[in-house]
Amino acid sequence: MGENNTSGEHETPKPARISAAILPLVGLVAVLVGCFVAWSNANATFGWFAYAPLSNEVFTGNGIAFVSQGTQIGLAVAVTGLLVLAFWAGYRIGKNAKPTN
Repeated sequence: MGENNTSGEHETPKPARISAAILPLVGLVAVLVGCFVAWSNANATFGWFAYAPLSNEVFTGNGIAFVSQGTQIGLAVAVTGLLVLAFWAGYRIGKNAKPTN
């Protein structure tokens, strides 16, 4: 009949167990690297000069928080890693759930 109609000769490949461990490992590494980058850039120094000729009061920046670009990148990488871990956890829970009829 044909090559596809023979029984027992071609087995469907089973998914590798290694690939199941790669996704959470990548997510965990992304979280750790992102936290490290954000922490190492937390003490960035900067400054500016502003001129207000008609103001007789001194500007004080109480309550203003400045976040450096390195900290923003680190936090973005950490959040991406957390999203990967959340996706993986939801996939594993959904895959192991028994269907209800």
